Amino acid sequence: MGKFFKFMLPLILIIGSLVMVIALVAFQKSQTAERKTDTEKAVLVDTIVAEVVSLNFSVNSQGTVRPRTETTLVSEVSGKIVSVAPEFVAGGFFHKGEVLLQIDPSDYQTNLKRAEAALASRRAKLADETARSEQALKDWKNLGRQGQPTDLALRKPQMADAKANVSAAEADVQKARRDLERTRITVPYDGLVRQKAVDIGQYVTLGTRLGVTFAVDTAEVRLPLTNNDLIYLDLPSETEVMNRDRSFPPVTLSVENGGGTSEWQARIIRTEGVVDETSRVIYAVAQVVDPYGVLGQSHQQELKIGTFVNAEIQGLPAENVVVLPRYVLRADHTILVANEDNELEILPVKVLRAEPKKVYLSQGIEGGTKVVITTLDAPVPGTRLAIRGQEDSTQADTVAGSE
Repeated sequence: MGKFFKFMLPLILIIGSLVMVIALVAFQKSQTAERKTDTEKAVLVDTIVAEVVSLNFSVNSQGTVRPRTETTLVSEVSGKIVSVAPEFVAGGFFHKGEVLLQIDPSDYQTNLKRAEAALASRRAKLADETARSEQALKDWKNLGRQGQPTDLALRKPQMADAKANVSAAEADVQKARRDLERTRITVPYDGLVRQKAVDIGQYVTLGTRLGVTFAVDTAEVRLPLTNNDLIYLDLPSETEVMNRDRSFPPVTLSVENGGGTSEWQARIIRTEGVVDETSRVIYAVAQVVDPYGVLGQSHQQELKIGTFVNAEIQGLPAENVVVLPRYVLRADHTILVANEDNELEILPVKVLRAEPKKVYLSQGIEGGTKVVITTLDAPVPGTRLAIRGQEDSTQADTVAGSE
């Protein structure tokens, strides 16, 4: 029995060792196959196809619609208001030269008659002095006196005094007429009443505030522009504007409302020519013709003064650019794409312009490239991708990327 164990024990140890080696090899093969299976799993992503386009850049800004001309009406004479036009109410439309308020003209009509009477009297006095001067000259000649008569002999000082009195009387008449005209409150443009400050029966004095009106022929919007905005705009210089060599770009104004978006067409007419020291922006002024549509010069919908609008200014043209969502651009100016074999690639690109929602690429990407828009936490080049929506998607297991 001892001899049996002596010969069999080594054999048993050898066989056991072989079994352990075979088991270890089989285990390693299974682990390798499992890792290979894990590696072959494709990441499920969404993609968009890049398109090369030509376009005009646009610059966005905001501003408030304001009147080009606004007037604070004040009384230039004193008196009681005896009539008020129906249009003289807040929001009332009036025509150029229309009488909005009438101050009692009685005293001013009387003053005008007195001034005219004084003028007639002084003209008569001048005529009398003129006749006396002419008669004095005749008498000098008839008496046969030698030499030239003196100014005093010809009553020239009296004539000069009479002429001065006539001039003063004419000035009094002109003032009386102006005062009478000032009892009629008119405005030299078609407009709207913003504010009414007085009413019929009220006594006003010199300088009393009567109301506020503004012209409706045009409205203006001041649009702040940064230095970065100016890069993408083709604004003419002041010299070019004066020489009419170039014109300012068009602008689309818009307002979001419950029923959608309302739009108006406008045009930049000037820049204010100075940089604001606080905000470091320069203001461009856009003009809207006939904003209320009451003059027949515009067929756009009504644009009320005081409306806060968004503005899209037409900018410089750009050729052969790719427009993508802003979030696909990574911090190092690269994007993720799927190649022809549906493998992940990381492409460096040249950014022509970046906006909050869009990015414009000029180099590094071609038309037809499949751009990955799914966020991947740790993208590795060569990773197999499964494109969502493709009918020939790989049959291997997939792992969804972060949305």
